[in-house]
Amino acid sequence: MSTEPLVVAHDLARTFDVSPPWLNRVLERKPRVLLHAVDGVSFSIERGKTLALVGESGCGKSTVARLLVGLYAPTRGGLQFDGQDAHAAFKTPEGRKLRRRIQMIFQDPYASLNPRWVVEDIVGEPLREHGILSGKAELRERVGELLKSVGLSPLDMSKYPHQFSGGQRQRISIARALATQPEFLVCDEPTSALDVSVQAQVLNIMKDLQRQQGLTYLFISHNLAVVRHVADQVGVMYLGRLVEVADKQKLFAEPQHPYTRMLLDAIPQMKHTGRSRTPVQGEVPNPLNPPTGCAFHPRCPHANARCSAERPKLLSIKGVQVACHAVEEGRI
Repeated sequence: MSTEPLVVAHDLARTFDVSPPWLNRVLERKPRVLLHAVDGVSFSIERGKTLALVGESGCGKSTVARLLVGLYAPTRGGLQFDGQDAHAAFKTPEGRKLRRRIQMIFQDPYASLNPRWVVEDIVGEPLREHGILSGKAELRERVGELLKSVGLSPLDMSKYPHQFSGGQRQRISIARALATQPEFLVCDEPTSALDVSVQAQVLNIMKDLQRQQGLTYLFISHNLAVVRHVADQVGVMYLGRLVEVADKQKLFAEPQHPYTRMLLDAIPQMKHTGRSRTPVQGEVPNPLNPPTGCAFHPRCPHANARCSAERPKLLSIKGVQVACHAVEEGRI
């Protein structure tokens, strides 16, 4: 197996124009308004490994997911997949082959499945679209195999999505994503809409599939307990930027960035029963008007004048990538 990372994102950025209509801007003399949803994100994922992206709502995690699968084009930066420029390839006829190798599992199993289609059509659609199988008998056989691989029965093929529970629907979504035999799966909070007991079942299925098929995952979540279960590496995002990237064990044992520490302090732990939890302090700033310097400085207990004036770079410190002046200067 190659030692080169399968996925390499370099300085990925995506800006959305959220300005009022042109006539309103002219009459009210207002400038254009740009939202920097993702602002210079870089990471790599080795084959067969899982990188988890965590952070509060609105920090740009889902936008990164859509950039990786080609649903959004980047405003800046690029994505290398297996050594080739993925976004350039997506625009060519050869891009269909690349799309077979990259698939996505969406957050809401109630919204991501067509309610008018039976399961056979939902799971079989990628097989038909990519010309992998065309005969009805072999298509049914393959859909049955995919359903069995995620813990469902081939007899479920004739049912509609409304006849399943949330956890079962998400299994159907996973079966559909696996239909093209992808190497890389982008999972956008795939268990957040499910009950805790069902979450564990779906996560175990995903872990088993990763072991059996050598899958590579980008796993997006705001639940650090889930991340601890599935990830090999963790990237912490804040307001469109990565503030810390580390191996899972290192991040949970020795978090470096003040924001990472704040998130981990908010997790209830059995050994600390009876001790009051530390809530996450403050609120995420308005992304349309972000703070100067380090975006986290209004909420940071270690902030100084440099933090409010100069944006920190993601540097390698003690074997961890971290963007923090206080960590860099040894103040924490």
